[in-house]
Amino acid sequence: LLLLCRAEEAAVIVSGLRSTDVFVGESATFTCELSPPGVRNVQWWLDGTPLHNNLVTEISQQDGRIHTLTLNDVACHDSGTVTFRAGSLISSAKLLVKGIAL
Repeated sequence: LLLLCRAEEAAVIVSGLRSTDVFVGESATFTCELSPPGVRNVQWWLDGTPLHNNLVTEISQQDGRIHTLTLNDVACHDSGTVTFRAGSLISSAKLLVKGIAL
């Protein structure tokens, strides 16, 4: 009897977050792609505050690899650093919310 053991693949960030500029009232979307799929313990943060799925903050994943955060109807005070964390992996980007000139 021959048993083949394969070491569990270490997770890596294939594509990290990108900084985004939006205007007040718009939506801001951040995407992070991981490999292999199925990484657990995923968390999103805005300036050190954990984010949770609700009407304003949409958190989703596709194929267990592509993790997406959408902040709807942003305001100036939402400007800051968005951080994605999956285990020991971290990716961060800046969110700049611009006011509308009158």
